Amino acid sequence: MSDTSPTTPDPEPFRVHDEDLDDLASTLAKTMAEVRQHGVILDRLGSEPESAASQTTDKAPDAEATDGKKTDGPASVFILALGREAYAVELAALTDWVNHLFLPVYGREISTNRPWCAQWHEHPEAVARLHALWLAWQQFTDAEAGLSGPSTWHRDHLDQALVHLRAPDGPFAACTTSPTRPNHRVLATPAPEQAEVAA
Repeated sequence: MSDTSPTTPDPEPFRVHDEDLDDLASTLAKTMAEVRQHGVILDRLGSEPESAASQTTDKAPDAEATDGKKTDGPASVFILALGREAYAVELAALTDWVNHLFLPVYGREISTNRPWCAQWHEHPEAVARLHALWLAWQQFTDAEAGLSGPSTWHRDHLDQALVHLRAPDGPFAACTTSPTRPNHRVLATPAPEQAEVAA
């Protein structure tokens, strides 16, 4: 016996206009970066011991607490100050921002006067500068930054970072810029001075 129950037609697929795809991709990249950033913060909070402020005691507050100094929580959100796991999570979020927003908009042509390395994440100075740039981007593109926030980010952060990152003697100076002959080399840094032990 055949099924005689009425069938409902499948809903029409949702379509995005081509001119809206770039905005959607940018918004998605920003949202993914924010979600990863929140994950890093949650990981930090989950790995920290319970703070003295959250414990209910009848003791008077410490002298440090009365001075207004915060003693618990992460010391810094800067990538170079993070531990191994937090660093990896933060680098993954930074990589998304660099690949999906920074390079498509601000990448420009690669030349000997403006070098770039596809393996930028292996250059510590580049990671530090790009992370600082990304942190500032998050602050100055937030609605609370006001209408001049993006302009401030371009003037005070992006322009300065690009001058140093893409300088002929910058972190990518030893990397070949030709796409047909890729070469990647991290420049050696000065060895730290060893203190002489008095005999």
